[in-house]
Amino acid sequence: MHRNRLLSAVLGTALLAAALAPAQAQAPAPIKIGYIGTFSGPIGSIGQDMYDGFMLGIEQQGGKLGNVPVQVLKEDDQFKPEVAMQIVRKFIDKENVPIITGVTGSNIMMAVQRPIVEKQVFLIGQHAGPSPVAGAQCSPYQFIVSWQNDGHAETVGQYATDTGIQRIAVIAPNYQAGKDAITGFKRTYRGQIIEEIYPGVTQPDFSAEIAQLAASKPQAVYAFLPGGMGINFVRQYQQAGLLKTLPLLTSGVMDGTTLPALRETALGVVSAHFWGPDVDNPVSRQFVDAFEKKYGRIPSNIAAQGYDSALLLDTAIARVKGNIADKPAFMAALQQGNAKSVRGVLKFNNNHFPINDWYAFQVAKDAKGRVSLKTIATPLKQHQDAYHTQCALK
Repeated sequence: MHRNRLLSAVLGTALLAAALAPAQAQAPAPIKIGYIGTFSGPIGSIGQDMYDGFMLGIEQQGGKLGNVPVQVLKEDDQFKPEVAMQIVRKFIDKENVPIITGVTGSNIMMAVQRPIVEKQVFLIGQHAGPSPVAGAQCSPYQFIVSWQNDGHAETVGQYATDTGIQRIAVIAPNYQAGKDAITGFKRTYRGQIIEEIYPGVTQPDFSAEIAQLAASKPQAVYAFLPGGMGINFVRQYQQAGLLKTLPLLTSGVMDGTTLPALRETALGVVSAHFWGPDVDNPVSRQFVDAFEKKYGRIPSNIAAQGYDSALLLDTAIARVKGNIADKPAFMAALQQGNAKSVRGVLKFNNNHFPINDWYAFQVAKDAKGRVSLKTIATPLKQHQDAYHTQCALK
């Protein structure tokens, strides 16, 4: 009897302690994050690099963001707007996610942006930045961590102007991002565009277009051809013997997703972006080292964008102490940007697109003998996109 009374007392004390335990000792429920990206087809490598950078940022925080566990729901949109819409409906209606991130293609962004933000779900864009969502279609629930589509092209246009190129031919795929790229290039280029070519978005063979470009007798060629399109184009351009005689200026072509396939074939090609692997600040250096250690390859700007998205969410969620249900507070936390960024500081404009420095790079071998990108100029500093004045946000 004594033993039973003692056991009952011990159990009673344990139950009482459990009942009185503070609520905050319980583990918070994971924040669900819907991840939509293009992981298959010609630009699948872009979606994978975004995702790898994003997941590296989460892994470094022990599977948490803002000290709160997160659950990432990954889906492949197959570069098809109708598939993307099905995924968005699943995320919002079935999974009840408060945050959707990723979005590789501009055609996907144009399909999903409004259905997401109209439901007051936060959209953290990691790549696509078409002009409508930077301007009149902007939303307080949308934050694009990457860049407005025109930015890289505006940088190449300014670089071509600065280096005295007076006659140029241009080529870009026939979809929103391609049209934005040519528009951006024209905004800063002061010479004459003597040829414009718009191939299909999944075209593998560019022999006819390359012959047309050469026949127009420009001083240089500007190309925006992302993913597998860019790999095929550069290979065929080099095989035609043009890299030695006709300088190739690019955007969305030369990065860590394409250089492993192109290697020495691409030496000398010029590219432009807001970040490259030789950008020198503590966060960037740490990211490059960690990415190379984990994935065994030099990171692209696309991976850096995914990583910066994780850093932004980590900081913003911490600012609201995990209470993202307080939407005005979380919105304000995101809008503050982040002092911890691969670009140095992530600063948002009124339309929730970043204000960036933009660099020109040349494909060259790095100190380890690997084909990579070397910074050669900074054509645009603290650059604001051309559409932010059309956005009603202050």
